[in-house]
Amino acid sequence: MYSPRIRRFVSPAPLVALLFFASCILPQFASLAQAQGTRLWTESRFEDLERGTPNGVAITSDGHLIPGPESKAILTTPSTYVWSVAADHDGNAYLATGTPATVLRVTPDGKSTTIFTSRDMSVQVVRVGPDGAVYAATLPSGKVYKLDPHAENKTDDTATVVFDPAGTQEKPKYVWDLAFDARGQLHIATGAPAAIYRVAGGVSVASGGAGSPQRAGSPETPNKPSLLFKSDEEHIRCLAFDKSGNLIAGSDGTGLIYRIDPEGKAFVLYDAPKREITSVIVAPDGSIYAAGVGEKGRNNLPPLPVTGQATVTATITIITPGSVQAFNGNTLIPEGSELYEIPHGDGPPRKIWGGHDDILYSLAWTADGVLAATGNRGRIYRIHDDGTWADVAHLEAAQVTGFADSTKGLYVSTANAGKLFLLSHGEAPEGTYLSEVFDAGVFAQWGRAEVELGPTPQSPAVRMFARAGNIENPQRAWGDWKLFTPNTGEIGIDPSRFMQWKLVEHPGSIVGAVAINYLPVNMPPAVDEIVVAPGARANFNQQQPGQPQQITINFPTQNQGISFGQEPGREPLSAIKDRTAVTVRWAAHDDNGDELTFAIYYRGEGERNWQFLRDHVTERFYSFDSSQLPDGHYRVKVVASDARSHNPGEALSADRVSDEFVIDTTPPVVSGLEAHLADGKIHASLTATDATSPVSHAEYSIDGGRWQYIAPVGKIADALTERFEFDAPLPHPRPDADVPVDSGEHVIAIRVFDRYDNAVTVKAVVR
Repeated sequence: MYSPRIRRFVSPAPLVALLFFASCILPQFASLAQAQGTRLWTESRFEDLERGTPNGVAITSDGHLIPGPESKAILTTPSTYVWSVAADHDGNAYLATGTPATVLRVTPDGKSTTIFTSRDMSVQVVRVGPDGAVYAATLPSGKVYKLDPHAENKTDDTATVVFDPAGTQEKPKYVWDLAFDARGQLHIATGAPAAIYRVAGGVSVASGGAGSPQRAGSPETPNKPSLLFKSDEEHIRCLAFDKSGNLIAGSDGTGLIYRIDPEGKAFVLYDAPKREITSVIVAPDGSIYAAGVGEKGRNNLPPLPVTGQATVTATITIITPGSVQAFNGNTLIPEGSELYEIPHGDGPPRKIWGGHDDILYSLAWTADGVLAATGNRGRIYRIHDDGTWADVAHLEAAQVTGFADSTKGLYVSTANAGKLFLLSHGEAPEGTYLSEVFDAGVFAQWGRAEVELGPTPQSPAVRMFARAGNIENPQRAWGDWKLFTPNTGEIGIDPSRFMQWKLVEHPGSIVGAVAINYLPVNMPPAVDEIVVAPGARANFNQQQPGQPQQITINFPTQNQGISFGQEPGREPLSAIKDRTAVTVRWAAHDDNGDELTFAIYYRGEGERNWQFLRDHVTERFYSFDSSQLPDGHYRVKVVASDARSHNPGEALSADRVSDEFVIDTTPPVVSGLEAHLADGKIHASLTATDATSPVSHAEYSIDGGRWQYIAPVGKIADALTERFEFDAPLPHPRPDADVPVDSGEHVIAIRVFDRYDNAVTVKAVVR
């Protein structure tokens, strides 16, 4: 038998020390190291290894691959759900299915026979009684049937009913579990209301509607169920018997675990932190293990829709257990699951395991630990009392729903899809583990594999294989598997972007961290976008009172609503208005993740040579003084280099040229200014010319009054030369003037702007 309790050993190889140093001692250098030279793809933690595919290999919680049980697919049923599984002494399995609702007998070689078909939505639970008969409970009718395991095609009308809720005083709406005591008496866990009924052994006819069941402790009438226990919870979800003949029951509502004696007297062993107890088991030493799911006081999932065959359609409007709703909806319970132990004797209950992403559906005790069937990832865990665990199987289904031990192995039922698997009692003679597909991001050369092997040099050999391809799906024209020897030379696969490794283990072998060295082929960097903002200077400080207007320089793609996530250099860039400055910002990336530096050049219209501005820039923007450059049309070139991350002579670079932009720091020139009085107004005319950019508009002010906008003749300002001609009304006289004013003299000031807000002001005196 294999043991997942094995701890991580110290490897003589430097791999563990290297990984610890890189991840813990120097985290600040992690990104720099990742971007240079040889890299290491490492799978060493449980979370890493979980993304792979084991078969006959277990993944321990401390990140080891060890031999595990062999899992074999036995049957895929026509049903979506297999809710429950049971086994007889001959090794046959019995499945309770839903959609359609049947009971199937399955032989160890996978041959199935339908022994019961119901008009109900599902057969919720199936058990094999001490008498060899098969007992099945259906939903939503809540009936329990007794079936001959050798019969075929029994139906609701022809099968023997041993429990009908219509014949009880409480009339429960659900049956969730069945269990037999040492005397062969059937115990039935129900919900809405939560109760447990007992049916005496040897029952062979229907109880029908023969009246209310008798109370526990009174002489039992054959074929009549008696009410053993009734709870104020919503449901009794699961049952198990201890060695003393007491019934252990878990509830849904506030997550209670009861101990109920044969007389029906109950004692709460544990008020669990979770609202629903989905499974309870009792170990040979008397310890109790229970699975809990869902947060108390909440039910985040909608009521369970129930649709049977064409003749039956119903909707259950009362609240069903959250695990059942998640089961049908194939969704997660956000609060996760927990496993509790109630030790035999005086020890207090305690949580020994918790999983945020898994729902515990069923438990089974083994000498190596508690097996836990989970959803919604089709995992089986083996959990130990000390809190360590191992993932022992990944099944091709969303939920693992139940266990049934047999002479052939441990039968495992699943849902979404409804399947039956067989888990071996011991270690697989040969197990395999297939890693996830690794994406190097670019074409890469593959080097040596560093693998922790142990625990001793005498441990059985592990065979390892690798394959590679240039498309993510390995089934689409990848290379063949190639055998390689760990910790020696290169693994021998062709250069590629994607790779995957596989190992074959035998009993006694252990594999720890697996690390693959690889060297990405250097790819040139890329400058993706350039934006040039004349009249703006990058601003590192918050705007202060009196500071020029603050603006934000964005990329065109940002204005189009395109998101690049957290790509460096695309965050908002603040700047202030400054007509003597030009700010250039750019977006760049490197597929290798190399550290980039940038050089900036400019070139005027009609020129061939690029003029140097700045190099060794590490930011993705640069502001420079434009007042030293003549007015005119220019372009900027940004050159990106990965030289810091490579040997001299091996660096690559790329560049991008901006769109044309204008530097204009010279105001327009005014000529032909004329102004005179006419009909109580000032008639003014002038011509404005700018050498670089169009004249945009003008303003006038009379006698120091407010400035008034004026458009050029023709209204549209789009030329280097514009003529302005207008009439300006005279202002009203100022009666409060302190000095004598000549009302016949006026001063008109006119200022003219170009497109870049360069302005010239002229004046004329009018008498």
